[in-house]
Amino acid sequence: MNARLDRIGWGRFARTGERVARAVTIASVSFGRSLLWLLAAIIVGCGVWMLLPPSKGNSAEQVKSEVAAVEAAPSGDPAASASPAAEAQVPAVVDLGRLRISSQTWRRGGLGSKALVTFTLRNDNDYAVKDLEIVCAFVRRDGSHLTDRRRVLADPVSMKSRKTFARISVGFVNVNADQAKCSLVAARRA
Repeated sequence: MNARLDRIGWGRFARTGERVARAVTIASVSFGRSLLWLLAAIIVGCGVWMLLPPSKGNSAEQVKSEVAAVEAAPSGDPAASASPAAEAQVPAVVDLGRLRISSQTWRRGGLGSKALVTFTLRNDNDYAVKDLEIVCAFVRRDGSHLTDRRRVLADPVSMKSRKTFARISVGFVNVNADQAKCSLVAARRA
């Protein structure tokens, strides 16, 4: 009598085990498919995001340099030239002919969306300079212009010396950018 009940009991458990195994297999396959769909959506979303142009809040906006602002100010106003506050705001004129970028390279950073520029600035003046404003022009492979990015560097460069600025982020850059050419726009005496 015992033998007969054991056979019935094990058969019932065997069928239940098959059902559980089938349910686990189906759940793992559907979880795997869901995970693949999620991964595909993330990859496609990142690809689309990289191709979008930068928004106004994220792009490096053109900043009017202080030297240009002083040149644009009306010089016939005696009250402005007599006040000490106006004299303190006027930057000392720097000879940009004696400041030059001797070598430069660039590469992408930030998942390929940011431009990192490395350049060496040579100061042949008899005084130190600071607040260096550079402009980097980016072009496509065919040579057509894409965008300009400006950056002001607060680090001083001593007189009759050179300084290397390594991997300076100049802002977001188009994915089609192939070459960059940076030039010095403005500087102040230190």
